[in-house]
Amino acid sequence: MTVQQTLIKKLADGRFHSGQQLANELGITRAAIWKHIKAIQLKGISIDAVRGKGYRWQNPQQLLDLAQISSALPNDILDTVDIIIVDTIDSTNRYILKQLENPINLTFICLTESQSAGRGRRGRNWVSPYASNLYLSIGWQHAEGPQSLAGLSLAMGVAVMRVLSSYSQTGIGLKWPNDIVADGRKLGGILIEMAGDATGPCSIVVGLGLNIQMPPSHASDIDQPWVDLSSLLGQSTPSRNKLAAELITHMCTIIKEYPQVGFSHYQTEWQQWDQCHNKPVTIIQGEHQQKETVVGVDQQGNLLLKTISGIQSFNAGEISLRAVS
Repeated sequence: MTVQQTLIKKLADGRFHSGQQLANELGITRAAIWKHIKAIQLKGISIDAVRGKGYRWQNPQQLLDLAQISSALPNDILDTVDIIIVDTIDSTNRYILKQLENPINLTFICLTESQSAGRGRRGRNWVSPYASNLYLSIGWQHAEGPQSLAGLSLAMGVAVMRVLSSYSQTGIGLKWPNDIVADGRKLGGILIEMAGDATGPCSIVVGLGLNIQMPPSHASDIDQPWVDLSSLLGQSTPSRNKLAAELITHMCTIIKEYPQVGFSHYQTEWQQWDQCHNKPVTIIQGEHQQKETVVGVDQQGNLLLKTISGIQSFNAGEISLRAVS
């Protein structure tokens, strides 16, 4: 553990710690403590520095803890996964894809406090400030090719909603194909990536980014309306470790059963949380835009739109969707 990681862990209790006390505990000078505090602040962590009191992390989030997450997982899932928590990484999806280059039967799971190159759909940047949100990827080797997993990103949305709906029954929902939203604002997103044979064995990674407590200092980095769980749930917001364990449980459960049941098994449940159902939307197809009405999704997870030509289906590679305010 680096000096900065040690400092962050000590400050995660939200109390004041004197510079001299921290220097004594870490075996470095007070000047060195100050330099490390400045570097920590550059991560987006708000640290109070008060003369006579020391340093305090404003509104700290619970740091990720492997023991806490593992102890909350059912045994049938815990026995089949390999979980790693890293402090900072470029991308959890990229890390998992690298691990899957060698054949293995385990499911790999990676969580991180911060990403330097997190990605959303169509290569968009995913803002990933330190110890504020959840950045989680799950990967495994699939024998039948990705076509047998059509609609999986929507089913992963169902997994997320099974967790979030236990904390709030209103406001939070899904937007096709892979967004978790609340009243039109983005709460999270799902990104599925594949490497290998398009018709045979391949590696599949499901990435999830979920806003828990977004620092104000990063708000300007986000180019669309957004919201975080702490704004929606207040004091009822679950800890990140509890939430991570619940999400892993539901996501792995669906991943395990998906090849046998397909998206049709989750179609009705997905539409239950569809925030665009029977509403007008703007469809973006290249340079062309038009307004249509969403009527649902089909058994493969394609979007169904009511057009002047009748009901038409579109896959996620063909169009983007924007809700009409």
